[in-house]
Amino acid sequence: MQMSTPSKAYLAGNFRHLLDDKNRVTIPSPWRGLFAKGTSFLAIPNPGGYVSVLPPAEADKLYEKFAEVPLSDVEAQNDISAFMARTQSFSFDSQGRIALNDTLFSYAGLGGPKSEVVLVGGLNKFNIYNPTKWSQVEQESTTSSQRSVMQRFGI
Repeated sequence: MQMSTPSKAYLAGNFRHLLDDKNRVTIPSPWRGLFAKGTSFLAIPNPGGYVSVLPPAEADKLYEKFAEVPLSDVEAQNDISAFMARTQSFSFDSQGRIALNDTLFSYAGLGGPKSEVVLVGGLNKFNIYNPTKWSQVEQESTTSSQRSVMQRFGI
């Protein structure tokens, strides 16, 4: 029996990679393989102090929400502008690397050339962490919080 290809991209696991001399990070091949060459992603500053990378399906949801905001809602339009000014659109290069812009790089507290970053799957997106920040997240995650997540979502 042949296994079918999932209809959705599932971004799971965590990977530690070193930044290269140009502060690029290689996206794990299991994740790259889920998307066609040239696919555009959005990298956004997450309020948790890391960068969230949205694949097209999630970026499309954001697009639809922002597109519904009337131009007359000046406060919301200003918030969207400020949000999008800190957001980066990109595709992987031919070797599967991305380079975050300076704003996102600084926001996430990423070290610089040859420093380590942690890429963590979030099912429908992935996140890029400074290793110290990721260690804090892991320490705060306990068996009981895993159980709570499973109960909350009926898993």
